[in-house]
Amino acid sequence: MVTATGCPAVEVNDTELRDAGAATALPQGQWSQAAEEARRAVGAAGEQALLRLLRTGGVPQIRHVAAESDSYGYDIAAGPSAGRAHLEVKSTTNPTRLVIHLTRHEYEVMASDAAWYMVAVLVGRDGDAVNVATVSRAWLHSAVPADQDEAGRWESVRLEVPAYAVSPGLTTGAWELVVGGPVPSRPIWTFQPAVPLSA
Repeated sequence: MVTATGCPAVEVNDTELRDAGAATALPQGQWSQAAEEARRAVGAAGEQALLRLLRTGGVPQIRHVAAESDSYGYDIAAGPSAGRAHLEVKSTTNPTRLVIHLTRHEYEVMASDAAWYMVAVLVGRDGDAVNVATVSRAWLHSAVPADQDEAGRWESVRLEVPAYAVSPGLTTGAWELVVGGPVPSRPIWTFQPAVPLSA
């Protein structure tokens, strides 16, 4: 059972599972309010860090649409009308691997919006961006699950992004934030040359 916001209705921890003698009967995945709040704090810090980088990089007309509504399917609209980019921000504090959660709505917006980009932000202890990268759209298309039946459809998916699907910095058709410019240059996620997937 989940709440209207998609969180488990009941929080179960290891002690309760052992006490109930059900440790082997229930899956070991857990949800906790503290972990959810920490995840949201990292997500908000990444969005704010990217907003600061966009301003520092001179990108015009920046709008934090996620502060208004979740209905957009992305977090930030940035750039002039002729070069507008819709940025979905995925934030983490882990420099060794990039794990993201993609909702069905975000994916469907990506599939229909050529201006949609996924931006990965590594957030440092001070809340600033340690680094920024772009996740390949082609890889995202290839990685999401396929619905198997009309009676069921996926609503969110957890993906571990491989190094070849991540490019340093953020480049759109009209403007860019490059590593060594506004974007810090600390190596992360073991960037590798792109394989035959297009961005």
